[in-house]
Amino acid sequence: MSELNGARPSTRTRVWILVLALLLLGGGATAYTLRAASGREAAVAGTADPGFTLDRAPGALYARDAASGRIARVDPSAPGGRVVGGPSCDRFHAAGPTALCLQRRPGVPARSYVLVLDRRLREIRRIGLPGIPSRARVSASGNMLSWTMFATGDSYARSSFSTRTSILDLRTGYLVKNIEQIPLTLGGRRHHAPDVNYWGVSFAADDNRFYATVSTGGRTHLVEGDMRGWSAKALRENVECPSLSPDGTRLAFKKRVSDGPSEPWRLYVYDLATGREHAVAERRGIDDQALWTDRSTLAYGYGGAVWSVPADGTGTPRRLASGASSPAAPH
Repeated sequence: MSELNGARPSTRTRVWILVLALLLLGGGATAYTLRAASGREAAVAGTADPGFTLDRAPGALYARDAASGRIARVDPSAPGGRVVGGPSCDRFHAAGPTALCLQRRPGVPARSYVLVLDRRLREIRRIGLPGIPSRARVSASGNMLSWTMFATGDSYARSSFSTRTSILDLRTGYLVKNIEQIPLTLGGRRHHAPDVNYWGVSFAADDNRFYATVSTGGRTHLVEGDMRGWSAKALRENVECPSLSPDGTRLAFKKRVSDGPSEPWRLYVYDLATGREHAVAERRGIDDQALWTDRSTLAYGYGGAVWSVPADGTGTPRRLASGASSPAAPH
């Protein structure tokens, strides 16, 4: 009543005004902080430039540009031999109408984003997961996605790494965050062990069958998986990071040829029908999941560059792009 009469506000009224002012200031500061954090996240995310899509150059090679951390389209006619305009990714792969971008987030413990992108490289799904990006694969149809993260904290992994491999079916949205629970047959018997780790999935054309690496007991094996049947069986030993050829008849993979730490792997190709394998002409140690750019050629990262080599064991390695990694050839 006194305020209506032009008198000075009471003590109680002044206290409420002060509380309201503090709340408004606090809310504003919180909103500013959230906006700033959001801005920093967006800056880290680094979306694709307008017009930089997978549609402009079907069959072209895309790769991560080391200087910028963004995805580039390899184009010998462009300055520097490439057009940089894609999102920022630590690992990248694309096929059909879909691209997969793995982004390491700042901070400890290690965390990452999995970004699912359409052909215009617009984000359609984002998944936050613990770990460090390692492998990324999209099936030829673009329907099935898989990625692998390096993980920490497993008690059995005192002197080695452990992994978490996920599979996402875009048709249903069904996500398997860790495929380690898939029933595994090893040596003709069901295998159970706490040290089972999977990585490097490669899908067949039917979007059901897949190949991957499984590690257990200090050995690595090639496994063939069945999504609908939810089962996996080991086919052969000493195989890592399989990559299925476009015609579905061969697998390129890493084979351990030395127990030493210096370049222990060589790149091999395995014929699924005959069971025969042969080394390719690349004699250096390749620690990557090779990419079939066509039915007869492999691409891979080595020494900070992307290289290619014929898959039949002939020829010599050829450098496709310096300062690049994570090649992808969407068709």
